[in-house]
Amino acid sequence: MHASRRAVLGSALGGTAAAALPGVAEGAVRSAGGRWALHDRMASDGAWADFLRGQDLLWHKPPTLWYEGPFLGDGRLGSMVYREPGAGGVRFTVQHGEVQDHRPQFGSGWGTARLPVGHLTLDPVGTITSVDWRLSLWNAELTGTITTDKGTLTLAALIHDGLFAARVTAGGDEEVHWTFHPEEAISPRKVQEAPPDGYVPNPPWTTLTTGDVEQVLQPLVGGGQTATAYRHSGDTLVLSVAHSHPSNTGAGELSLQKVRRAGSYAALRSRHTRWWHAFYRKSFVSIPDQRLQSFHWIQLYKVASASRAGGPVMATSGPWLEPTPWPAVWWNLNVQLEYWLIHGSNHPELDSLASTLRQSQEQLVANVPTAYRSDSAGIGRSSDMFADRGVGMPGTGAEVGDLTWALHNAWLNYRHTMDESLLRDTIYPLLRRTITYYWHFLQTADDGRLHLPSTLSPEYPVVPPKDTNYDLSLIRWGCHTLLDAAERLGIDDELKPRWQEILTRLTPYPVDANGFMIGADTPYAQSHRHYSHLLMVYPLYLVNWDQAEQRELIEKSVVRWHALTGAHRGYSYTGAASMYAMMGRGDTALTYLKKFFDPSTRYPCRANTHYTEAGPVIETPLSASQSLHDMLCQSWGGVVRVFPAVPSAWRDVTLHDFRTQGAFLVSAVRADGVTRFVRIRSLAGEPLEVRHGLPDGRLTAVLDDGRPAHVRTTSEGTLAVDLPEGREVLLYTGERPDLTIAPVPVSEPGGAWGLP
Repeated sequence: MHASRRAVLGSALGGTAAAALPGVAEGAVRSAGGRWALHDRMASDGAWADFLRGQDLLWHKPPTLWYEGPFLGDGRLGSMVYREPGAGGVRFTVQHGEVQDHRPQFGSGWGTARLPVGHLTLDPVGTITSVDWRLSLWNAELTGTITTDKGTLTLAALIHDGLFAARVTAGGDEEVHWTFHPEEAISPRKVQEAPPDGYVPNPPWTTLTTGDVEQVLQPLVGGGQTATAYRHSGDTLVLSVAHSHPSNTGAGELSLQKVRRAGSYAALRSRHTRWWHAFYRKSFVSIPDQRLQSFHWIQLYKVASASRAGGPVMATSGPWLEPTPWPAVWWNLNVQLEYWLIHGSNHPELDSLASTLRQSQEQLVANVPTAYRSDSAGIGRSSDMFADRGVGMPGTGAEVGDLTWALHNAWLNYRHTMDESLLRDTIYPLLRRTITYYWHFLQTADDGRLHLPSTLSPEYPVVPPKDTNYDLSLIRWGCHTLLDAAERLGIDDELKPRWQEILTRLTPYPVDANGFMIGADTPYAQSHRHYSHLLMVYPLYLVNWDQAEQRELIEKSVVRWHALTGAHRGYSYTGAASMYAMMGRGDTALTYLKKFFDPSTRYPCRANTHYTEAGPVIETPLSASQSLHDMLCQSWGGVVRVFPAVPSAWRDVTLHDFRTQGAFLVSAVRADGVTRFVRIRSLAGEPLEVRHGLPDGRLTAVLDDGRPAHVRTTSEGTLAVDLPEGREVLLYTGERPDLTIAPVPVSEPGGAWGLP
């Protein structure tokens, strides 16, 4: 069965054992052991607080740029903290993921672009001489002091449930002065170009005072309103932003109510920390590289600050808007990479991409030309949070596959949760439409094969005349997934013969002596940051390392991609790291991953772990955490692979409740270069195959009640385990090991992120 189809169903196991696991002789599996339990040293709040304190960002000098400073967020409201340019205070940006223009006739760059809100300044009376700040991951709170030649300001700040709250006290001759500065409601794209012809600026804001609450009200030419409300009382400032459309008054009413109902800082902080403490405890990863370990935990903090299911899908900058030519959601790589790390880290509650696709189905249908709306759907390269952007047609050189790729993300959510409603109500109907859209344009050539007229491989400057690999990969993945989903859902779909025909007759991927091409008659001939032509390798795994006959093609394609230099960016390195992790080459994967952190590269990771090219782009550092995941645990093709590509320098690794496809939670410990045990819990009762990587010796497989597990080896050299929903299995070789979950010792020290 094809790898992608096996992955959809969790791999239906059949037949008898054909080969033993590497290092485990046939018949050498024993099913004994008695009751057992993991000893979780991370079970207490104190343990978590201590561990995450070691990952915090620190500042001992004032940040002067957005990519140097602290950042706060709750999935909608966001703030970055740095010196006020050209002045003596500290800026707290005030931006919101739902604030946008509503004039689609001017495109996503101007007409439906994210719009700035404003910023606060904390203005001391003296001159700042130093700062001592900590961004606590555990509490998701900025704390510390600002020292001036007049005294000190002691601050604490957080964002929770639509409220920015800051508590500041003054010492010596210092004083607390807050000022809110509204910003012009115009697309941040103005840094790159003038507005399009016919564009009328939005009206100026107005102010309103209601009791002790100040408001700034921003009307919009396209209808709607943005409102910022704030109150400074005693030592605490609270602020809220709301956006309404088409209502011209709703945002003002909502923001006023939000601030009026805000309690004390302590009460808000209590609710806030309760959420974050529960968030972190859903999974645990520890590696011996201190700098990378901290980076990974900061990315979890970042993605939870930027996205929550049901909220706005992340734009290129998340909720932290800065001047950028990309003030929208980008669908041809950015949005996909932004969400990958939520799956393994066990945080489906952050998936605003899947919820956006569910909520936007009518718009996705409206995005295709009128003649195809009865059975098709799509999206163009960039859009607002409502997915409003038309898609072009094959044959015109248009970028067509972006919605299908985004649906792969939703499918990953489904596979990691086995939430059948997501498959039935969102993925299946939309994927059915995107593949049908392709079908309308597929043409039979003289070779009897189906060929796709000219489409764009994202960002490559030469448009193939036909058969772009980006689209061929997505068509194949989509057809396999639809066939398996129909079987899973019990749907006798009239289009099944069509999908089977496409799989049978679709032209092979164009290749040449250097590997996968961009498309027919279009070699990969110039440096290219995007791996759109390699999608069948990663992340779709249609062509993968388990297919021995494909290994040479895979490797030379990846080598060729990076051999042509000049255009690579941060995600070029994270993508290569994940591809080498698929090959099981942990050292090579780590080498490529660390290129993203190399300050000698043109676009490295920045001091606060954010990233910028011509503007902020949040996806690259988030994808670096997924590369780390790919080194530690993979689950494509219906097989859970434990520690598949651990670098040789990482002698010790701990995973706990790492979520995989099939809805399994994996815990495993590697000590002194040896995997000691693997524990797997089934959340959905799906078939389990695991490539555990345990050392030679008799293998014990025991269920959580002490009874033996029923296991067998499969033809792929993996172990099949019968594991009902809600049950756990423990795997180890030799004597029962220490079953402790704990942070691993640091073997590669590194400084804190921030400006320590």
